[in-house]
Amino acid sequence: MAELRDRAPIPKIPTRRQAIVNAVLAIGAFGTISSIATASSGEDVSRDAESLHQELVFKANRKRIYETFTSTAQFDKMTHEIHAKEGGAASPTHPTEISHDVGGAFSLFGGRIVGRHVELVPEERIVQAWRVAYWSPGVFSIVRFDFTEHGPETKILFAHTGFPQGDAENLLHGWKIHYWEPLEKFLAI
Repeated sequence: MAELRDRAPIPKIPTRRQAIVNAVLAIGAFGTISSIATASSGEDVSRDAESLHQELVFKANRKRIYETFTSTAQFDKMTHEIHAKEGGAASPTHPTEISHDVGGAFSLFGGRIVGRHVELVPEERIVQAWRVAYWSPGVFSIVRFDFTEHGPETKILFAHTGFPQGDAENLLHGWKIHYWEPLEKFLAI
């Protein structure tokens, strides 16, 4: 018995999900501490990020919408017309690659949009660290989709936060023509 008491406790190794959530919380805490420190020292608070918030309703159950956003094949089908119309030099052979794992990477529209899944709750929520290829290296925003079913329809509560100032109008238009309009057409099939 004495031997068991004298041993050092075995440390628990966090899961990948726990590590990602802890990293996001730590980054948020550093930002908060930095803002508090800046504000209390009399300096200006940085306001170099913007956000978008939308509530959208689609005629489909939330399972189908969740799967469309998390399946390479489904997302490719949804955005097929966009790829044909916009073309471009960005990876025409692999326009979409989406991991099914938390912490897994995704690449959309031939690499124009890239990121990682921060949280995946099937049929309920998707949270992503998300960036546009032309942003400065290391700059990521957070995109969140919350799905709630209302009879035969699903409401998406959408939030896109932390993107560079001045990109709001461009991103708002991009979400409309690259996500919402194609999703509505795709779900009607």
